[in-house]
Amino acid sequence: MASYKSKYLNTRIKYPLTVLFFLLLSALFSCAAQNFKDGQKKYERVRSAYTEKEQKVKTLLASKHIKPPYKLFMRAFKQEAVFELWAKGSGQSCFALLKSYEICAPSGELGPKRKEGDLQVPEGFYHINHFNPYSNFWLSLGINYPNASDRKLSDLKKPGGHIYIHGNCVTLGCIPLTDEVIKEVYVMCVEARNNGQTQIPVHIFPFRMEAANCKTMYARSEYKSKASLIAFWKNIAMGYERFEKNKQVPTFTINSKGSYVWP
Repeated sequence: MASYKSKYLNTRIKYPLTVLFFLLLSALFSCAAQNFKDGQKKYERVRSAYTEKEQKVKTLLASKHIKPPYKLFMRAFKQEAVFELWAKGSGQSCFALLKSYEICAPSGELGPKRKEGDLQVPEGFYHINHFNPYSNFWLSLGINYPNASDRKLSDLKKPGGHIYIHGNCVTLGCIPLTDEVIKEVYVMCVEARNNGQTQIPVHIFPFRMEAANCKTMYARSEYKSKASLIAFWKNIAMGYERFEKNKQVPTFTINSKGSYVWP
């Protein structure tokens, strides 16, 4: 009997402790997320962006039936000078286009970034890895260039870096959206990050990569002799096609040659 009581009491003790552990863990994650937004709003520019854009963001989301907590996805097209912001809300499996913005200044030419100082905007598949609330370009969002593919295919010593989506309307290889637009985009990204989206994907393409458009571009005189460039574009076009098919961000790996591998 004593042994039975002991096991019973141990079970009763362990169960509340397990529940308490998970409650504490959930509270810590929630606190960490909330601290991100609070930390960002310590900066005057972020507070100002919230004052100016928060209600506009809520209205935009409601108009697209996106319910928080939401996740974001971004695409940029260099030739068309278009930056797209997509979102999916709670309980939704597919992304919906929230808004398209103009990329207000070009840099470099079509083709990926391959070395420091080439003025190229990268092409490929990235995510936001830095929120900069005191940027020289009002507010800015850093992307993780060079990624694993870039490190294989770019200059091994000086591939370049510090690529941002930012305000103002000048650039040396980044994506400028003007101060007014970056305020709106930055607020949405802070909200997504605050609600647990630790990686916001950013896909950058040379042009819209529908099959017919690709065929035309590959045949243009300035590109048709550049076999390695066309091979790279065909590789990233597969990622474009996968998102277009089901409006879900595709997963990938990167092989030893620096190519994206799609499941």
